[in-house]
Amino acid sequence: QVQLVESGGGLVQPGGALKLSCRASGSMFSYSTMRWYRQAPGKEREMVATITNGGSTNYEDSVKGRFTISRDGAKNTVYLQMNNLKPEDTAVYYCYTKVLGVERWGQGTLVTVSS
Repeated sequence: QVQLVESGGGLVQPGGALKLSCRASGSMFSYSTMRWYRQAPGKEREMVATITNGGSTNYEDSVKGRFTISRDGAKNTVYLQMNNLKPEDTAVYYCYTKVLGVERWGQGTLVTVSS
């Protein structure tokens, strides 16, 4: 059974940076596409970034050029490096994967961008 645990959220000023981590338990990590989603207050959850098992990446338009998703197979961990953060990036960020047809979500980590 795959479990996802996020960390790295916090309060940061506009223009600052944070790096989120998502550690996956289980043996299917290296075969799985991993995604980061976020949900801002009063808004629907949206996909932020995707990385395939082959390392191909895709980003939501508003974060292109500012966010970078990566993965470390040896550590069963996926990362989200967030630079030049803006107040509109404030949200709970979730790690997501689907293994053998079963969706898995982490518990979420709060990112607040404010001066």
